[in-house]
Amino acid sequence: MISRLLPIGVFLLLGILLAVGLKIADQKTELPSPLIGKPMPEFTLPLLDREEVIVDSAALIGKPFLVNFWASWCVTCRVEHPVIEELAKAGVLRIVGMNFRDEPDDAKAWLQRFGNPYDMIISDRDGRTSIDFGVYAAPESFLVDASGTIVFKQLGALTPEVIEQEILPRIGMQGSVTR
Repeated sequence: MISRLLPIGVFLLLGILLAVGLKIADQKTELPSPLIGKPMPEFTLPLLDREEVIVDSAALIGKPFLVNFWASWCVTCRVEHPVIEELAKAGVLRIVGMNFRDEPDDAKAWLQRFGNPYDMIISDRDGRTSIDFGVYAAPESFLVDASGTIVFKQLGALTPEVIEQEILPRIGMQGSVTR
């Protein structure tokens, strides 16, 4: 009798452990960034659409902005894209696209197909600047204040909730800019 109940008990125990593990994993979707409260990494990179134009990180300082690391090969970037478009339409924040380890022609074709919500798109083709920012995988976004200090990091896709609860309050706004 006990030998018949033992496999069922083990199965139930494994099920409980799995459920607890998934609950803990769900609560740990945000990785803290050691860059929060520190100046954004310095970089000098070309624009995606005009490679002869070089952008220095210092040129971005003066107003708050969002740096969004994305790529044409990134499936989640496609999911996030409409949210970024809505944020761009609201005009409350500059949005800088950082094209992450991508082929320029692929990135341009992706933008042609889905639209370009960015104020500018910087090409980080070799990924060195992404590494300096601590990017694990696209998409990731960093909110940078007017002085160039990183004040928030979003790992994964931006959502309307993240914009309303995390980004807008940090730039002194309340309410909703997305549907």
